Amino acid sequence: MPRKPVLAQTSPQAPTPAFDVRDFLVSTGVTRRTVRFARSAVVFSQGGPANSVFYIQEGGVKLSVLSSSGREAVVAMLAGGDFFGEGCLAGQPQRMGTATAVVPTTVMRIPKREMTRTLHEQPEFADRFLTHMLSRNIRIEEDLVDQLFNSSEKRLARTLLLLARYGKEDTSHVLPKLSQETLAEMVGTTRSRVNFFMNKFRKLGLIEYNGGLKINSSLLSIVLHD
Repeated sequence: MPRKPVLAQTSPQAPTPAFDVRDFLVSTGVTRRTVRFARSAVVFSQGGPANSVFYIQEGGVKLSVLSSSGREAVVAMLAGGDFFGEGCLAGQPQRMGTATAVVPTTVMRIPKREMTRTLHEQPEFADRFLTHMLSRNIRIEEDLVDQLFNSSEKRLARTLLLLARYGKEDTSHVLPKLSQETLAEMVGTTRSRVNFFMNKFRKLGLIEYNGGLKINSSLLSIVLHD
């Protein structure tokens, strides 16, 4: 089974600034629509019109790209507090990939024109959005290095830590249900390898299953081990 490349995943960053994006979007009257998606529902499809930006309130979204030969690459896994679909702000007429809810997810949909106006008129919000874009570029670089130089075991450990938002404030390090097929796509390996390493991590006490997947900080030892 061919390995599926992964270009970017959510990465732990410095603590979020005091500025609350969600409260700002609600309190300032920015034109928006709150939309709820069931697990596996498509938020937008590759090739569709790029006419809005999305902000995740709750849940998680997978961004993927399908090649002309039918191969899929998971570009990013995003969680609450992340933006996506921002390519439209740079003149992208069509979606370059597909956005899919990996768990029940609530997002704010902000029309392109409204998002552009808000960025011009609200410098504090523009600063927060710029931080998001720079962080996304850093994640892309980190994951390319990870894909090139690290073993599938290390990549899986790092992916789990990133999905659990390890290093973020106010996080329980517990993941909702996520299939091993999806993890395999993200890591760039097979489901059987993911299953092998997940069992190993569980036996070592690095992860726990208890109504969800709990990621213990000791899993970091796998990433740091040479």
